[in-house]
Order: sequence, then structure tokens, then C-alpha cells
Amino acid sequence: MPQAKMEDRERLASGYSSNNVPITPPGLEAIYSACRRLYPDQPNPLQVTALVKYWLGGPDPLDYISMYANPGDPDRNIPPHWHYISFGLSDLHGDCRLYELGCSDGPSGFGFELTFRLKREPGESNPPTWPAALMQALARYVFQSENVLCSGDHVSWHTPLDGSESRIQHMLMTEDTQLQPTSSVLGMVNFIQIVGVCGEELKAAQRWNGPGIIELLRCKPSAGGPWLVTDMRRGETIFELDPQLKERVDQGIEQEGSNLSGVSAWCSWDEPGDNDRQSSDGEDDNKENRRDKEEEEAEREERRLSSDAERRTLTDYESEQIKSTLKKGLSNTHLNSRHDSQTQSRKESFDSTVSSEGPTELIRTRSLDTVHLKFNLEAGSLLPLALRGRLKHGRHFTFKGIMNDIAITLVSSSVVGSITDEEHPFAAHGTWLQVLIQDEALDDMLDDLDELSSPDEILCPKTYSWPEKRLCITILPDES
Repeated sequence: MPQAKMEDRERLASGYSSNNVPITPPGLEAIYSACRRLYPDQPNPLQVTALVKYWLGGPDPLDYISMYANPGDPDRNIPPHWHYISFGLSDLHGDCRLYELGCSDGPSGFGFELTFRLKREPGESNPPTWPAALMQALARYVFQSENVLCSGDHVSWHTPLDGSESRIQHMLMTEDTQLQPTSSVLGMVNFIQIVGVCGEELKAAQRWNGPGIIELLRCKPSAGGPWLVTDMRRGETIFELDPQLKERVDQGIEQEGSNLSGVSAWCSWDEPGDNDRQSSDGEDDNKENRRDKEEEEAEREERRLSSDAERRTLTDYESEQIKSTLKKGLSNTHLNSRHDSQTQSRKESFDSTVSSEGPTELIRTRSLDTVHLKFNLEAGSLLPLALRGRLKHGRHFTFKGIMNDIAITLVSSSVVGSITDEEHPFAAHGTWLQVLIQDEALDDMLDDLDELSSPDEILCPKTYSWPEKRLCITILPDES
């Protein structure tokens, strides 16, 4: 257990009475005070309590979950609902039983508590307790992963939140409308509200961003309204309630870009040999023969994708690098940190075999003259989003192989930390390929690939080719 400094001990002494009888610990009191200001008529709300506290070996990290009856606001179409508030993701006690001692200008514990608003059914006198179990499950994830939940995050749950047949099977996170951030000598606490959403709404948040979908939910009283009250009986998505909102999402992706930085997908890549490269000035009959050859190659590739025997595997180190790319962006990966000197040519850094802290095979980053990318139809349908919503906004997009365990990262010219450049637009680091799509090529590629936005109309296999860029992409049929 960390040793508290003398000034920290003196600071915490204010949390105890002069006769050494303990009063409410400072972190707990800060949250209670925020709740009392919001619900002055409910000083003793119903609570769900962890029977065996987490620091004593119990399974539930949240000490308490208070459940308040909120009357709503009929004038604003805000229904009566139950308001759940957690205690335990922040430092409640300040005695180092779970968290190192914080300070007033930093986060308390993980720096947040969870809230949830559930529509109150007519005649319902007691709040359901299933939201408490849901909050405990999320808290366990936070404690085990040490990943905090922030406004704008989404959680894919893939099952009705209450265990029923509801369409509300996923969650978005946002700031609680009524509970403002609070502080104590132990640090700051934000209140992050769980908002139940349908699968179509989760997918839209993944393709665009969480805050954008939250604002659309606020505009529809039956889908959440201003206070984002979750109605487990809701049978329609916001896009069924108002079909024009699909266009709003598309506009948002076009104007602001997409927060989706990568997906797991059926994909592969290779460097065609001289005999396989396509010529831009061939005759019509050669084009027909080439098309037949491409279809045969696509069929072979489809069989290869489903063959476990021919999988290429990444080392643990490479897998961690790809995970880092998906989470933080290429600017935080340093695959060539030993060769960052500007006096060295790019080609030298690609071909270097100088020893390093990583395994030798990871040092060899090589440039490719031409590249053939292959995706199944489901993955290929995301190519327009990757180009329009990510690369056109100076970002990157990664396809992580499911069966063959490789990765393909598309990068724009402004992405920092890429192992590609204008002279070497294709670079492979082991089985991880990066492909630079330069700005002037984006619009042409989007025109050609835009039909993939309606994948049901695509006859596979289909190959798109840009000979001047030495790049082609084949879309293969999904496995049945």
C-alpha cells in the first residue's frame, strides 16, 4: 500500500471529527452532496450495495448504486424515469484501499462515475435492479483493463441490456445532463451517462462518431430526448423514426470524417510479379484475357483465404504494433526509431538490417513496386468510408485479417509516422502493409469504388485497377 505524504495526511484529517469519530469520507461526501442538490426531497434513496466490498475480494467494484425517482419534465417531453448513480469508480475513501492518494486538481480514482436513466413504467413503484448489474459489469471492465469510459465512447453489448427481447442491445457514453463534475480533496469526478441504443444506431456511431448520434437521439423524444432517457420498449431506431437522419450521418462523415479507424476483416495482399502486372495500353482481346485471368486468380485467392493451412502469422510484437495503430494512430508507432536521422535516405531505412531492441525480422521494412489488395465483399463495402471518412480528413484506416492474420493500413499524405512516402507508396513490415493514397488520387478512387457502398448490387469477383498508381483491388464474394 502506498505511503501517504505528511501533507496528504494532514489534508485528509479534515475528513474526521475532533474526537476521532469518522464522518463520511471526502470522496463519498462529494457525490452525496451532488445527489442531494439534484434530489433534495430524496435524502435516503434505495441503494444496491456490494455485499463483499471489492477491496476485500468481492466481485463487484462499485460499493453502492443509488436509485432516484426523477419526475422528468412533461413540458419538454421528458418522461418520469429512474436515475441510477454509481459509487466506486472514483476514490471514495482516500485511504489507499483501492487507489493511490490523489490531489484536488487531478482525477479521483478513475475520474468518473456511471449514471443511467431508465424510463419509468406506469404504476412502477420500485426501480428495476438490472441496471445496477449492468453498471457493475462495466465497472469490472474498467478495473480489469484500466481503460476509462469517456463521453463519446461506445460499448458493443450484442444482447438486450435487460435480458429481454428488446432492440436496445448496445450503449453510448455521454456526460450526464443534470449532474455536473464535482471535486473533493481527492480529485475531480465526472458523471458519464450510459445511453441504451439499437444496433443500427451503434453502427452509425462507429462509422461517424458517438457525439453526433447522441445529438440525434436528443432530438427525438421517443429515442431519448434532451436527457437521453433509455426506453427498453422502444421498437424503432432514430432512422426509422426519421429516415432523413441517415442523410445527416452521411453529411457528418463527409464534413467531419469518421471515428472508425479499423476493422477485423477478410483481406490479403501480395506483390504481383512482372508476368501478372497489367498494362495500360493493351488491346481489347488482351483485356478480356486479363479479366478471365483475374477472375481465376480471385477464385484461387478466395479458396486460399479460407484455408487455415496457408495462414501467415504475426509475431506478438507485430500484433501489438497493429493494436497501437488502431487505438492511437500511426504517429505513436516507431517501427524505424533507429533510423530517424534525416540524413539517411528513405530507401536505406527500408532495407536496413541493423540490430535493434526488437526481433531481427521486424527491422526489415521493404518497399514494394506494385500491390494487389484483396477483400471480401463485407470488408470491401467499407472502402468508400475509409477513403471519404478517414483519408480525405488526413487520417488512416486499417483492415486486420481474421483468418490470415495480416494487416493492411491505408494512409493519407498527412499521416505522421507512416513507413511510406511519395517515392515509396507501398511498404511492408513483415505481414503488415501500409498503402499511401495520395490526395490527387482519392477522388478518382472514390468515383470507382463508390458502388461498393451498395454491396448488394456488386457481382463478385470484381477487380478495380489504377495502372498509373501500380495498384489494384479485387473484391471477392463473402463466404456463404
